[in-house]
This record gives sequence, C-alpha cells and structure tokens, in this order.
Amino acid sequence: MKKNKKLQKSSFLKNIVVLLTAHVFIKIIGVVNKIYLTNREGFGDEGNAIYSSAFQIYALFLTISSMGIPNAVSKLVSERLAIGDSKGAHKVFKIAIITFGLVGFCCSVILFVFAHYISCNLIQIPEAELSLFALSPSIFFVSITSVIKGYFNGRENLDVGANSQTIEQVFRTVITIALIEFIAQSTGLDTKVMAAGAAVATTLSEIICFAYLYKCYKSVKREIGNEIKHSVNYKYRGIRQTIKDILFVSIPMSIAPILGGINKNIDSMTIVRGLKNFMTDTEAKLQYGILSGKVDTLIAFPLSFNGAFSSVLIPSVSAAKASGNFSSTKRKIKFSFLISILIGLPSTVGLIILAEPILNLLFPNQPEGKFLLQISAISITFMMLSQNVNSVLHGLGKTIIPAISLAIGSAIKLFLNTVLVKINPETFILGGTAGAAFSTVVYHIITFFMEYYIMKRNIKIDFGLKTIIKPIIATILMAICLIFTYNCLLSIISYKLCIILALIVAVVTYLLLILILRVFSKDEIMMLPYGDKIYGILRLLRIYND
Repeated sequence: MKKNKKLQKSSFLKNIVVLLTAHVFIKIIGVVNKIYLTNREGFGDEGNAIYSSAFQIYALFLTISSMGIPNAVSKLVSERLAIGDSKGAHKVFKIAIITFGLVGFCCSVILFVFAHYISCNLIQIPEAELSLFALSPSIFFVSITSVIKGYFNGRENLDVGANSQTIEQVFRTVITIALIEFIAQSTGLDTKVMAAGAAVATTLSEIICFAYLYKCYKSVKREIGNEIKHSVNYKYRGIRQTIKDILFVSIPMSIAPILGGINKNIDSMTIVRGLKNFMTDTEAKLQYGILSGKVDTLIAFPLSFNGAFSSVLIPSVSAAKASGNFSSTKRKIKFSFLISILIGLPSTVGLIILAEPILNLLFPNQPEGKFLLQISAISITFMMLSQNVNSVLHGLGKTIIPAISLAIGSAIKLFLNTVLVKINPETFILGGTAGAAFSTVVYHIITFFMEYYIMKRNIKIDFGLKTIIKPIIATILMAICLIFTYNCLLSIISYKLCIILALIVAVVTYLLLILILRVFSKDEIMMLPYGDKIYGILRLLRIYND
C-alpha cells in the first residue's frame, strides 16, 4: 500500500514537473514572439489586431472541431486503464482519431470558404481575410493531434504532449520571424501580408507538431499491442456505441471551451465596432491590438505556471472516482489551489504596480496599454483558480457545470461590452477598450465563484483560511518591498536595469516570506519535487521544528 502511494505521488509530481517546464518554456517563447512582432516596424499594434482577430475565430473553430477531445480522451483512457482494459482504451483512441479528423476537415473547409464574410461582416477587419485563409488548414491537424495528446495523457505519459507543444511553439516562433522578415523585405512593410505570414507560421508549426506526435505513436505501437494482448475486464462495445461514449464526455467538455472561445470573440466582434462611434477605423484597430496583443500575452504568462497542476488533476480525479479513493486526490487539489493563489496574487499586484515600466521594457516601440494591463491583471488569480476547479469538475464528470457558469458569464460580458465599449473613455474611465477589459474581469470572477460553489457541494474538502490569509500577507509585504526598491533604484541605475532588479528583489522577498510565514505544511512540502531534501534544509534553518 505504501509503495503504491509513493508511486502515485512520484507520478503526480513527475507529471507536474514535465508540464510545468514545458508550459513555462512555451510561454516564454510565445512572449518573445509577441515582443518581436509588436516591436517590428510594419506590424505593431495594428498587425496584432489583424492577426488576433483572425486567430480568435480560428481558435473557436479549433474548439468546435476538437470538442474537448484532449481531456475527454484522457479521461476515458485513464478510466479504462485503471481497471486493466487496455484494449478498450486503444479502441477509444482509434475511433476518436477518425471521428475528429473528419470534424476537423469540415471545419477547415468552412473557415476557408467563409473567411471573407467573417472578416468583413463579423469582426469588421477586412485585412484579416488572408490570415483566416492561412489558418484554416491547421484545424484539421490540430484535431488529430488533440486526440493523440489525449491518449498519451490518459496513459500518464505527459512528456509526449509537453514536448509536442514545445516543438510547436519553437517552430512557430522561428518560422514567424523568418517569414515576417522575408515579407517585410518583399512587400515594403505591408501589415496585412505580414499578419498573414504569422498565420502561415502557425499552420506550418501545427503540421510539424502532428509529424512529431505520429512518430511518437509509432515508436510505442508494439508496446501498446502487447498491452492489448494482456488486457483484462474488456467489454465489447460497437463503433457506434464507442462514438456515443466519446461524444457523451467530449461534448459537455467542449461546451465550456467553446463558450470561452466565444468570450474571446466577443471582444473581436464588439471592440472595433463599438470604438468606431468616437474614433477612426485605424485607431479602433490599434486599441484592439493593444488589448489582444500585448495585454492578453502578459496576462496569460502567469497561467503557464498553473496549467500543469490543472492538467494533471483531471486524470487524477477521474481515477479516484473510478477507484473510490479520494483521500490522496483531495491533498493534490488543495495543493494545486494553494500554488495557484501563491502565483496569482503577486502576479496581479506586480503587473498593477509596474504596468507602465514593464510595457516600456518589453515593447519600447509600442508601449501603450498601461491602464488596460492594470485592469486585466485583476483577473489572473481567478483565471488560475478556475482552471483548477474546471479540472476537478471534469474529473468528477460534472462537465456541464463549467458550461453553465461560462454561459452566464459570457452573457454578462456581452452586455457590458455592448454598453461600455461605445462610451468615450474621456466621458467615463471604464469606457472604450477599458470597458472590455473590465467586463472580462467580471466574467472571470463570476464564473469562478459559480464553479467553486458547485465543486464544494460535490467533493467535501476544506481549504482553510491559511490558504488565503498567509499568501495575502506575503503579497502585501512583497508589494511594499517592490515599490520601495523600484523608487530607490530609479535615480541610481538605468531604467531597464532598475525594473529587472526590482522584480528580482520582489521575487526573492516573496519566496522568503512564504517560508517565514510557513505557508506550506510539512505534507505540502513533501509534495514538491525533492520535498524531503527541502524540508531537511528548512529544519536545519529552524523554520520548521517538527
């Protein structure tokens, strides 16, 4: 029994480390890519507006074509493998490949055919048509790769999915830079064509990702065959029934991501349209580009530290439900929530305090967006916690709950966008693009509390006040240190070095405060990689006495 628990803990931590490393690296590469594009002459905020508007439509089609497939396949495969049914798990995989390959192909065709109508009528950015054309083929490949990733995740082999995402992001960045430079030299800085070049890079990177995943599958095909031969507890289910099983899980799972995609497209379909009431088309596109390009990129970066925990929770909760043993899973859930709060709170405060300096540091050629970044930063912690809650609810089979909460949140956001974006910010501070940023914050707060309430009703778990109080105290003290350090250094050293050093001092201070306040319990420290060694050092320092 103890050996099994140790193996489960090792697997949980290994998966977290693998995903965390991949997610952070991917986000760093993504930020580098966005920094390059935003500062590149001829692209900038206008190029971000064109590409982002097309990408959000493309992302919505991706969600529809994939129908929550990675998590659905992961859930079904892990449940079957938990009872020794390797044959049934592989059958789910094969049928999902065919089914969603066809769905992805149809979505690719639809996006290609209706690219003109979508760009001119829905998002009212005609320049996005070329980008939509360029993005349409990748929907087919993403649909297939989503199934393969889900299968490997269900087998608790998260290295494959993590590596494929890393490969995809690296190639996307490299190809983007190469194409943008080539186009810039060939077309004389045509922003529309440069945005389309970034879209072509996305499609090519997805094809490369598919090739890698296919190679990975071929390399373990013999091993899977041996597992199938020794499969137990297999219960025959026809193709039609298996498809129903997949859709029964994937469709409810897809509703939440689809609504999340719709939420993003609310901005693309209302911001430019609303801003035209008091500014020119070009100015409206620039404002949307600031929000969808720079601000969304910076807000999404902290989420990379949290995505690993939420991804691992789904198969863990599913397996616990299948076996009826929730004790270890509850500890993982509480640990994941604590990590989310510890990352989310300082990220929010740091971006609010240093919004302008960070924008000037990263985007010296296009530094606008301070107020939008400060407003949007409020949503970071709620976004992180929502990721965890969604994973728990999906693992429990309560997939319709996130969909309902997101639907309500999206309706509220649509209403707020429709009202606020049309108001000139000179008349009301939360008018214009700031209104869209504010409505997104409201959206995330509402959806989190609704989902959290349902989760607490379905799984008895007590997080305790220390999960919130101690991180808040540490964050407040860190904020004071950050402001003091930044103001002291500003008159002594260069502007850029001042920002970097202030952030380093703030991070070190925050980590020390976490230790001094004993935010982690002994059991939670043991859940960290090399937890036993870390705890030994803390005992030597007399931070922990038992």
